[in-house]
Amino acid sequence: MASPTTTPGTGTERSTDTELAITGMTCASCANRIERKLNKLDGVTATVNYATEKARVTHPPSVGTDVLLSTVEAAGYSATVPQAASRGAGADAASEDPADRELDALRQRLIVSALLTVPVVALAMVPAWQFDGWQWISLTLASPVAVWGAWPFHRAAWANLRHGSTTMDTLVSVGVIAAYTWSVVALVWGSAGEIGMTHPFRIAVERTDGMGNIYLEAATGVTTFLLAGRWFEKRSKRRAGAALRALLDLGAKDVAVLRGAPGAETEVRVPAEELAVGTRFVVRPGEKLATDGVVESGTSAVDASMLTGEPVPVEVGPGDEVVGGCVNAGGRLVVRATRVGGDTQLAQMARLVEEAQAGKASVQRLADRVSGVFVPVVIALAVGTLGFWLGTGVQTSAAFTAAVAVLIIACPCALGLATPTALLVGTGRGAQLGILIRGPEVLESTRQVDTVVLDKTGTVTTGVMALVDVVADGATPEEVRRRAAALESGSEHPIAKAVVAGAEAPLPAVEGFANVPGLGVSGTVEGCEVLVGRPALLADRGLELHATLAAALDEARAAGRTPVVVGWEGRARGVLVVSDTVKETSAEAVAELRRLGLRPLLLTGDNEQSARTVADAVGIEDVVADVLPADKVDVVRRLQEQGRVVAMVGDGVNDAAALAQADLGIAMGTGTDIAIEASDLTLVRGDLRVAADAVRLSRRTLGAIRGNLFWAFGYNVAALPLAAAGLLTPMLAGAAMALSSVFVVSNSLRLRRFT
Repeated sequence: MASPTTTPGTGTERSTDTELAITGMTCASCANRIERKLNKLDGVTATVNYATEKARVTHPPSVGTDVLLSTVEAAGYSATVPQAASRGAGADAASEDPADRELDALRQRLIVSALLTVPVVALAMVPAWQFDGWQWISLTLASPVAVWGAWPFHRAAWANLRHGSTTMDTLVSVGVIAAYTWSVVALVWGSAGEIGMTHPFRIAVERTDGMGNIYLEAATGVTTFLLAGRWFEKRSKRRAGAALRALLDLGAKDVAVLRGAPGAETEVRVPAEELAVGTRFVVRPGEKLATDGVVESGTSAVDASMLTGEPVPVEVGPGDEVVGGCVNAGGRLVVRATRVGGDTQLAQMARLVEEAQAGKASVQRLADRVSGVFVPVVIALAVGTLGFWLGTGVQTSAAFTAAVAVLIIACPCALGLATPTALLVGTGRGAQLGILIRGPEVLESTRQVDTVVLDKTGTVTTGVMALVDVVADGATPEEVRRRAAALESGSEHPIAKAVVAGAEAPLPAVEGFANVPGLGVSGTVEGCEVLVGRPALLADRGLELHATLAAALDEARAAGRTPVVVGWEGRARGVLVVSDTVKETSAEAVAELRRLGLRPLLLTGDNEQSARTVADAVGIEDVVADVLPADKVDVVRRLQEQGRVVAMVGDGVNDAAALAQADLGIAMGTGTDIAIEASDLTLVRGDLRVAADAVRLSRRTLGAIRGNLFWAFGYNVAALPLAAAGLLTPMLAGAAMALSSVFVVSNSLRLRRFT
């Protein structure tokens, strides 16, 4: 799709990011060729991904989209600018997906070719079936396969030849044409010098009349094996991108909006694309939320598992924020839209995943450079193989067999698929689990990280103050809690909200409410003047603090908690202890991070005692407390200067700079947008255990990439010498080449099972 966003360019000019859908690519060499052509344009930076069949192009306004499209077409391929509106268009649109049509056409070509190939191979390999004239029957059956079945290879090879380039299709086309033409010559014109001679390492058909050997089984077998490999490859690539497509399809197709005057509103069903910010819409049980918004009325449980990976539905009510794409599992909700279109969390998640899938790891760039020169080198090697064998006096047929095998065995596809398919599956699986990976460079970082810095508030703790204890003296705890909550209900302070949340409704009425800046609040509750706040407030009003409550104050402060004193009728009656509570899963998360070889460090602006209390609760030994927001960057930088590779986990605005400074920035998705933007990994839900999952998934994805590249390189290193030595037939070479690509994609698909 064309991205409407712009990024700063050089000087006063602004560069635009555009995404192109590329068709006609058949191997990594094709992607490299398009990338080189685009990058030759002034001011253009392009990355072409063979697995996703997309190009991400950054270009100045002077280079329009039409120039980009024409450049791709001039290279021998087709390009379009997908429309975002096509997303989620429903089942009808899905059935018209060009990729699905291409897959179906390839499947039909494969089936027909396979049906014709089986008897050709059988006649060639089973002497008992070789009746008079069987060679002509083989030629009749093989001709449609070598011409029509292999047509995609011939067509691509011709298009590349017209543009003065070569790709894998060139190797396949030349190999098939050579085997087929040799066979026709042998059949029609009979013996041609040394055609009838044998070679000990090849499996060929020897004519009983001495006219020569034919390679029809090689031409048909190679074509069928490669068609099968390409079909499996394309189907696997579709499966690899299934998670992202599922994410894009999460959005509701239509929505019931409320129109008319309040009290006389009617529901009107409209397409979800027509929603605007401020629109009120209805979500019934079982329906998807059409966009991000705030609940205005109704209560329900919302299933956000597809977005966050959290299996337990979340209870929501008036004032709570909800995210588009989630399923309403309970009652009827009326929601006011706050973000629509590309601004929604679902769209932002999809954009992050797409950007990650379009990237290339540094190790993949080496593979791309190899693939770019691979085909010409292979053609030269095939010619050299032919010349070498002819020079040693070996029969022409044996030299020809070895040369054709070299052409067919070489496959840069596996190299080109190694990184993008693993990224497709890994980032897609991450999105399903609520983990957004920005790009392949992040994977490299997770492997090297040895220290993880954890922000305290909102990361290790809930970030929300809660009433954790009530100590009473001269009154019941319930009476202290109820009167304090009644008075604090008139305040917006976080501590006041914690006190109110800790009491049961209904609360008594308050008269004469007054705020005492910096000290607390006062008012009349149930006929008594009540004071709630710091001990200094009560001391100023002459209220006595007995030893029991003084001890409770000291104990709360020593534990790093916030005490609030409540008093009436001449004395303090109780101490309310408020604290930012540790998340239930934080201790388990810290233990998992340790198992991954990471050394945790707690970083906070709170006092040393409060920080130590939290650290002890979750099992962290290293603590840096009393840190100002601006100094968090310095802490990360000092650790890096000590030789540590640092990951930073945070959620607030004051964490953004430290997240950017860290070697690996991990933002809690429950935090601020600026923190998420500065991070490398984003955790959609606020569970610290997901940070450990994110590191494990990133490392597993990197491992899959490295494994793919190892086997892809190893395949070519081992197979080419065997083919050049005459130890492989063209048909077996074609099967091996197809299997190499299928292996790489299948290895990547194992990431779908990551939990």
